[in-house]
Amino acid sequence: MRLIANAFLTTSLVVLTAAVAGEARAADIDARSAVDAVTVYPDGASVTRVITLDLPAGENSAVLRDFPLTLDPSSLRVEGEAGARLTIGAIDAKPPRAAPPVNLPELDKRIEALKDERTNLQGAIDAANARRKFAERFADASPAGIGDKGEARPVAEWRAAFAAVGEEIASADAAIRDAQRKQRELDREIARLEQDRAQKPPSKLEVRIELAAAAATKATLRVTYAVRNARWTPLYDARLDTGAKDRKPTLELVRRAEITQSTGEDWSNVALSVSTVRTARGGSAPELGSLIVQYPQVPRPQASASGALDSNRPLLRGAPAPASRVAEALEERYRADEQQATADVSGFQVVFRIPGRVSVGASEGAKSLRVSTAIIAPDLSVRAAPVKDPTAFLEASFKQNEDAPLLAGRVSIYRDGVFVGRGQMAAAAKDETVRLGFGADDKIKIERTVLKRNEGSAGLIVTTSKTDERAFKTTVRNGHDFPIRVAIEDQLPVSENEEIQVEMLPSTTAPTASNIRDRRGVLEWAFEAKAGEVRDINFAWRIRWPKDKGVVMVPAG
Repeated sequence: MRLIANAFLTTSLVVLTAAVAGEARAADIDARSAVDAVTVYPDGASVTRVITLDLPAGENSAVLRDFPLTLDPSSLRVEGEAGARLTIGAIDAKPPRAAPPVNLPELDKRIEALKDERTNLQGAIDAANARRKFAERFADASPAGIGDKGEARPVAEWRAAFAAVGEEIASADAAIRDAQRKQRELDREIARLEQDRAQKPPSKLEVRIELAAAAATKATLRVTYAVRNARWTPLYDARLDTGAKDRKPTLELVRRAEITQSTGEDWSNVALSVSTVRTARGGSAPELGSLIVQYPQVPRPQASASGALDSNRPLLRGAPAPASRVAEALEERYRADEQQATADVSGFQVVFRIPGRVSVGASEGAKSLRVSTAIIAPDLSVRAAPVKDPTAFLEASFKQNEDAPLLAGRVSIYRDGVFVGRGQMAAAAKDETVRLGFGADDKIKIERTVLKRNEGSAGLIVTTSKTDERAFKTTVRNGHDFPIRVAIEDQLPVSENEEIQVEMLPSTTAPTASNIRDRRGVLEWAFEAKAGEVRDINFAWRIRWPKDKGVVMVPAG
């Protein structure tokens, strides 16, 4: 697509296939770019850089050497505007050649001078070593007690000779140490200079864009590319106000995006968005092959290198296993609110656009940004599974009514302004029910007692089967001064064999739901407990199986 003179029109990538008109070669124009906008995905990011160019008429090549090495060259796309007709041609991305430093002759001359200086120091060390050896030889060979005519020398001459030898050795040692210290300093400087003169591997990618302008013009180009070393994960703050007799409970749900990136480029003062699109999963569903059922082939025993069977090798391989609100403002002080994103919701993705400009440095750690806030009227209840734990846990449930789905992520739980722990938010689309736990409710007391446990035999005259019969009572006490909904869960054994029969006995209080959340045998008794009310729940079952066999109860896989 071409740009019309004196008009601004977005162009898309056009690969030039025609031969270059004339014999003139396209001129290289060195340019710089700046990151302007970033969209972060759960498994990557899309980065847009802006380039401003003053283009002469004719064919030119914009050369940019500030792109990150981590970008996907096949994802490069260019568009832009110009004041004259402009054609965008081929785009080429490659690591720049490792060029030697511009001051190479000066570096070589400096390194040579330092090596000469080191050689001179080595000569001084060798001379000092020779002096030291001569003094030691003189001390060993010179007669100390007899003069020229055989007479004994005075003690004073002995001391003078000893002192002269000692001073000579000490002087030589000092000269050696001083020269060696200077040599170490020279070695460090030579190593630094040799590192400076060596060709360094490129730290940036070179991008070349072919351009053809009908007339001299000013152009603005936008280059977009994909990088993998970036991601965002959803975080949540759930702040529950449990309410009172005259005030209904409210739930403030804050969405956050935790962004990390190690792309090798800093995103400074950019327009930032986060998207729910998962780019790494590709565009199509996986292809399935045929699934064949057959008898297993028994492998032949194989001998190890020593001729013996390898006992560690398996003969058959199995398939792989499979917050309540913060305190109100005090004395004419205003609450500082976090800025939050606006959501663009389409049929297949949600993009949250962070307001203003944001900076996210490379490899500087995670940065958390608020995405949205929702005030929800939840349904409160107390849930307990006393067969495992008699603690009553406060639970808030609500219907997810926003167009933007809730993504799975960590959630920080606050109840009446107090942090009570962390949990996990399950993914939820629009109109799905979300359940969040808000910690123990100490005013609800739950006790589960065993009323009966009897293992025996059954039959009229001859014993034909064995039985296991059990009965339990769960007592619930509401210590609140207001009614609250209570849900108690328990387990009825499930049989997967027709010879093992399970029955719930008539003494059982009728449950309000069974197989809850698609879990076989899990029963629920739900009711509204009045203020101060005490309620009992009876539960009894019997298992019957053949007398010549044994049974066990194990958790479902």
